[in-house]
Amino acid sequence: MSRVIRAAVFQTAWTGDKESMIQVHEQAARDAAAQGAQVLCFQELFYGPYFCQVQDPAFYEYAEQIPEGPIVRRFQALAEELGLVLVLPMYEEEQPGVLYNTAAVIDADGSYLGKYRKTHIPQVQGFWEKFYFRPGNSGWPVFETAVGRIGVYICYDRHFPEGWRALGLAGAEIVFNPSATSRGLSGYLWQLEQPAAAVANEYFVGAINRVGVEEYGDNDFYGTSYFVDPEAQFVGEVASDKEPELVVRDLDMAKLREVRDRWQFYRDRAPGTYGPLTEL
Repeated sequence: MSRVIRAAVFQTAWTGDKESMIQVHEQAARDAAAQGAQVLCFQELFYGPYFCQVQDPAFYEYAEQIPEGPIVRRFQALAEELGLVLVLPMYEEEQPGVLYNTAAVIDADGSYLGKYRKTHIPQVQGFWEKFYFRPGNSGWPVFETAVGRIGVYICYDRHFPEGWRALGLAGAEIVFNPSATSRGLSGYLWQLEQPAAAVANEYFVGAINRVGVEEYGDNDFYGTSYFVDPEAQFVGEVASDKEPELVVRDLDMAKLREVRDRWQFYRDRAPGTYGPLTEL
């Protein structure tokens, strides 16, 4: 019998302050649960602006400890109330001066399962992330949740195939890619890279991007969040390129076995030949 996961992603615009941004996401979680969603992922650095458009130490104040901080605790209670798995992309302070771009994963009973720290950190115009984040040191964990095996890859990570493959080898069924990506820079890649990763690694991908132009720069975040299956087919419509939107889709996990039986990419890998790639 086929196993279907009802999954959701949420794209939205910066509200102008942290508390109202949190409230918008709490309401999105309630709306997702009301539609029967079992798992929901928010956008990159979900409770704030995309402050990496500028280099200002004032934004270090957005960082908090994971899982000990108040935002994780707040959403643990909400996850338990709603019976909803949550992926929370956040700004993490491990200790003063040691900061990461991180996603916390909370199970449907409110328990904290762990975190993924963004591995690849950009430093280009409008995306000054090395000012704010250390490269992640978490590896590529796959989280055993109430709905199945979930992986996370954050924004700029998606340009690097190695992590996508590591998540597949670790058994991921759905990989979420929360992002803050700009129309003028990467629009031509947005509907190419994640479908290609879903095909190459034979799992579902949920791609999330914020929307709008924020006061800290002129990056135009173009939304168009979506789910894509391991045949590179969008599951339902792609979200708006301008408006906030909650995307809820049914993902048929039988598709994974069907595609993996057809294309034996994992069988036909040649890892013994790949060593020199890590030496370049």
